[in-house]
Amino acid sequence: MDLKSDNITWTVSPVTRENRSELLRHAGSVIWLTGLSGSGKSTLATRLQYRLHLRGMSAFILDGDNIRHGLCSNLAFSPEDRSENIRRAGEAAKLMAEAGIIVICSLISPFRADRIRVREICGLAGIPFAEVFLNTPLEICEARDVKGLYKRARAGEIKDFTGINSPYEAPEEPELEIRSGESSLEDSVDALLGLATSVSRKPPAAADSSHGSGI
Repeated sequence: MDLKSDNITWTVSPVTRENRSELLRHAGSVIWLTGLSGSGKSTLATRLQYRLHLRGMSAFILDGDNIRHGLCSNLAFSPEDRSENIRRAGEAAKLMAEAGIIVICSLISPFRADRIRVREICGLAGIPFAEVFLNTPLEICEARDVKGLYKRARAGEIKDFTGINSPYEAPEEPELEIRSGESSLEDSVDALLGLATSVSRKPPAAADSSHGSGI
């Protein structure tokens, strides 16, 4: 990303990513859950966080609705705003993962290019990244819709609603695909837990000094 000023420098900490990994006994990582509204992202994210917590692993959820209350409160749902929303979420997730946290991102993130950009953001920083596609049919998502958002979108009351009047581009090669309309909740959480623990047990990449040259 192009910086708007030449008068800023990256501050390098004497505490390395390896130090933080040793302290927490696992590497930080980003587990990115994507799928339609109602596909089960928030449910699975909270269950995964709890299972990781029981294992003594530090995990935090970046939920799409939650970050729009603060970090992204000035963004709407145009394609441009959606892309910026995902960019900010990706940058925040990267920073938290650098701190050693397993960051569970639960966002519709409908556009493939935006998710690829987040993967690249993490990759350049040496952060393990895994994309999880919650492949749930639209009719099941609508049947689960306790907030009535799909009904309002079909009535024309909500514009740019993914799956109705705004597209969703499914991942082509996710690390994990969960068909939540077919798999049980426990089986889905078990699959997620296996992925998250595997990704986060990898030795952290030494990228802390990529922005500077020591202290």
